[in-house]
Parts: sequence; C-alpha cells; structure tokens
Amino acid sequence: MNPSPPTRTPALQTKLPKVGTTIFSVMSALAAETGAVNLGQGFPDFDCDPRLVDAVTEAMRAGHNQYPPMPGVAELRQAVADKVQALYGRRYDPASEITITAGATQAILTAILAVVRAGDEVIVLEPCYDSYVPNIELAGGVAVPVPLTPGSFRPDFDRIAAAITPRTRAILVNTPHNPSATIWQADDWLRLQEILAPTDVLIISDEVYEHMVYAPNRHSSAATFDGLAARAFIVSSFGKTYHVTGWKVGTVCAPAPLMTEFRKVHQFNVFTVNTPMQHGLARYMADPQPYLQLPAFYAAKRDLFRAGLEQTRFRLLPSEGSYFQCVDISGLAVPERDLPEDQFCLWLTREVGVAAIPLSAFYGNGFDQRVIRFCYAKRDETLHAALKRLARL
Repeated sequence: MNPSPPTRTPALQTKLPKVGTTIFSVMSALAAETGAVNLGQGFPDFDCDPRLVDAVTEAMRAGHNQYPPMPGVAELRQAVADKVQALYGRRYDPASEITITAGATQAILTAILAVVRAGDEVIVLEPCYDSYVPNIELAGGVAVPVPLTPGSFRPDFDRIAAAITPRTRAILVNTPHNPSATIWQADDWLRLQEILAPTDVLIISDEVYEHMVYAPNRHSSAATFDGLAARAFIVSSFGKTYHVTGWKVGTVCAPAPLMTEFRKVHQFNVFTVNTPMQHGLARYMADPQPYLQLPAFYAAKRDLFRAGLEQTRFRLLPSEGSYFQCVDISGLAVPERDLPEDQFCLWLTREVGVAAIPLSAFYGNGFDQRVIRFCYAKRDETLHAALKRLARL
C-alpha cells in the first residue's frame, strides 16, 4: 500500500490584512466570560413585539417558505415606499427603486461592490462603523478617512471638500451616527449637496437608526433633498427599528439607474432574503405606530441611563440619536483613566463588571480621545444593574 502523501493547506494572501476579530465580538465574549453587564455590542436584550412574531409565524403557515422575488416581496417594498414618502416626501418606485437586503451591512457592501472599481476612492467620516473600510478594500477601492471634529463629531466640510479628487467615487454618511450618537441636520445635508453638485460623487447614506432621533430633533434623510437623493443609496434596517437584529433584514432605496447596478450584485451575492420574515414585516408595517413611537421609547432609556451616569465622574457627550451614549473618561478618579481606551474597556469589563466599546476601534489609526461608548438598548433592570456597578466611578 502506498503511503498517503503529506497534507498541506495552501497558503493564502489575505485580502484584508488589517482585519482580525472585531472589538464587538471581543468585548461580548469577555462580558460573557466575566459575567459583566454587556453595554458594548449594539443590540437589545429584550424581545420584539409579539405581534411581529405572530405575523411571521402566520406567513410560514400560509406557505410563504420558498424564494421570494429577487428584489424582495412586493408588499414589503410597497410598505417601505409608503413610509419613506410619508416621512421624507420622496416617492421611490417599489418595482425599480427599492430592494430588500439581508441586513444593512450586506446592503452597504453590495452598494460598494456595485459602484467602486479598482483604484476608486471612497470618503469615510471617522469614527465610522467597522465594516465600511473592509468593504471598500474588498471592492479594490481606497478608503480616504476624513475625521469628524473631535469632541463634537460634527462634519468638517472644508476637509470633506479638500478630500474630493477626480478618483473619488463615493462618500459614506451615517446619521444618526454610530458611535458618537450625533445627527446630521438639514444644513449639513445642504452643505454636502453644494459640495457634490459639480461632481459625480455618489452617496451611501447609512440611516439604520432613522427612527431613534430625540426631541426636539427629527431625522433628516438624504431622501429629502433632490440633489442628494439623485445620487444616493439610502440604507435602513428593520432589525434596528423592530428590535430583531438577528433577523438581518434591511432595505435600500436609490434611483432606478443606481438600483439596476445594485441588483446586479445583489442577485449574485445573497440573491434574495428570508421570505416569511418579509411577509410578516409587510403586514406589521401596516401600523406605523411602532416606529413612530420608537423615539419616545428609547428617549426614556437614554434619560434613565444619563441620569445615573450623571452621578459619576464620566463626562456625558450628547446623545441626539441612535441608542448609544458616549462618555469622556479623563475626569474619573481612578488611575485606570490614563489607560488607552481599549485597555480601559478591558479593565472596566473585568474589574467593574460593565462592558463598553472604545471609540478608538472606529478609527483606522486608533485615534484615542479618552472616549468610550455604551449601548442603552437594554431592559431598565439591565441599565440599573450597570449603573449600580458604575457608581463607584
């Protein structure tokens, strides 16, 4: 009998040499290991509306268990079109301008793959969500970071304008913003519209927290402005809106010529998205109250959490939108305040028993400004438990 040849796994040259395990996974694993209250990763620890589960269950029992149309169930696309028109005054054709996606992260990747070619530049406003830069690199593009103003996290439009070159293909905008919880106002969009008007630069507008903007503010969408909507992929998330992040269902609105290219990638990426969940979501969206009442729901959690943090030495930054609260650690009375943000978060998880995320994780160069991020999309008892532990600070 001939001996077996030695086995060998071929070596690969990684496409993402700078990517390892995400900070979110690291902190969630550490929280589970240590029994810490997990205010790191951005997901609720409470259930969605039982009516939504019932709607999906009924869709399954009604036989909606095979492939839906590639762009999504028609009733759901119609419901999205109606919502966008009611809130932002723009009518997207559900047949040619709306696609249902496997979550917002897939939507953003698909938009980038559809429009970014090798060597194209894409402006990202840092700090930014951790999928943006790897998505650009997978498409062969070059991420061009432009920092938001430290401290206020407002867009610096002079720097944005200076970053645009003949190679600029797109800009990624996120409002409400993860991680800083700031929002873009109408004047911000108008300034961007002015800058982009003489260019062919596209916009990928990540608006997954659109229904978490707190009074007296209201969400300002790229869909509201003619000069922006004409060049924008606008991304939203049912998971964020309806407390079902694990369902991974999102949506993209864009003018038909842009959506045509988006769907070319989408059909060979995921092809289509969970059928009964789409039918259930379409039925559930017939009542707008769940998303119309969401700002008040999360504002109450934000205010509870902020009131507790005000009894500590954390300096609270504004939380205008999303379900995040950023705090400055430099005024704490413990020596660990001088640690780098990531090391402070490890200490906070292990020794205080509360997990948070360092803002440095959202910068390509690890910029450290003594700020960390908590998520308050949690049951009130979870927030109280975290605040009890943080009271020593």
